[in-house]
Amino acid sequence: MLDINYVEKHQEEVIRLLANKGWEVDLTELVNNVATKRALQFKIEQVKAEVNRLSASVPALKKQGQNVTPIFAQVKQLNASNVEAEQALKAIELKINETLFALPNLPDPDLKPGGKENNEVIEVFGTKPVFDFPIKDHVELATSLKLVDYARAAKMSGAGTWIYTGVGAELEWALLNFFIQQHLKDGYQFILPPHLLNEDSGFTAGQFPKFKQDVFWLDGIEPKRFLLPTAETALVNFHRQEILKKDELPKKYFAYTPCYRSEAGSYRSEERGMIRGYQFNKVEIVQYTTAEGSDAAFTEMVDKAANLVKLLGLHFQVSKLAAGDCSHSMARTDDIEVYIPSMGIYKEVSSASNAREYQARRGMMRYRDEDGKIHYCHTLNASGLATSRLIPAILEQYQLRDGSVKVPDVLVPFIGKTIIKKEQ
Repeated sequence: MLDINYVEKHQEEVIRLLANKGWEVDLTELVNNVATKRALQFKIEQVKAEVNRLSASVPALKKQGQNVTPIFAQVKQLNASNVEAEQALKAIELKINETLFALPNLPDPDLKPGGKENNEVIEVFGTKPVFDFPIKDHVELATSLKLVDYARAAKMSGAGTWIYTGVGAELEWALLNFFIQQHLKDGYQFILPPHLLNEDSGFTAGQFPKFKQDVFWLDGIEPKRFLLPTAETALVNFHRQEILKKDELPKKYFAYTPCYRSEAGSYRSEERGMIRGYQFNKVEIVQYTTAEGSDAAFTEMVDKAANLVKLLGLHFQVSKLAAGDCSHSMARTDDIEVYIPSMGIYKEVSSASNAREYQARRGMMRYRDEDGKIHYCHTLNASGLATSRLIPAILEQYQLRDGSVKVPDVLVPFIGKTIIKKEQ
């Protein structure tokens, strides 16, 4: 949520930055509503002060033998006027909140305006793999090596799903264990959060109200619950409604969860296999920081995600997203994008993002400094990593002429194999 005081004082800047993100806004009504709110608050306080003054005068007037009935009548009338004013205040606050809750985060000023066409590649690791034989795509490789069963998954659940089988399941679990090992080594605390979250969690993360239809809701359960679309949604609520101490920051967490995305069904025809689906596994990293530590934390998290792909020996690139390609809640995002040879394109396996104060304002995550002053935390998140596009990248980039696949060196201790071969 944006700081309404900042919006009031910097209207032209806010309009310009939101336009960079693709939002054309007129702040006139919002600012006028805030002025009306303040006027109502002042009026209510003035009336309360007058009621208190009149009430305090009653004992002395009684002592003097004066008739206090007119005083009580005046107090009653003033209280009645305040009831109307307080109702008007609630109505105007509702309008203000509806507008503020819908507005996205301001993109950082250094981001290019526009959508993904203005994303900028800022780092490339390795070179595109070159093969001296006709390559297979990951669907063919996963099927021939009996790593994934698409047909039985479709029978059990429908399109957009898959089942890891045998060595495929071992490879998936090896990746997850490798990521967990690395994050523990880097001092992040391991969290296993609930997969069913309440509406407040979606609101704090900034996914609601705009993206309420992009999650799976459980019917017939009160209060309402939804399946988490990413562990970020849980982790950024870990300190909701809390005031931390400055010397506790940064807080560094990571979680493993399946992720459930209802919008996954709207994928393009070339996104076959595991490139996009309703359910996939992901390890997510999150930090709570001070404003001063926010930028350094972002750099650290981008480097962490990129280093995991480097350790897997995969060719990939890092892209700085344009303002309009950053998600609703984020001020900036760098994507780590792995190369898929059969498609000839790069696919995101991690988005490292900084929400600045946006999520903390929605969830009241704050910290107290040395002078006792309260500040909003900054929250950051990154995939560390998602597996559903790494498996295709590993199968395709590490494929061999005979249809087998070399196992990345860092995964060999977890899987106990150097080559994945067809069953004899």
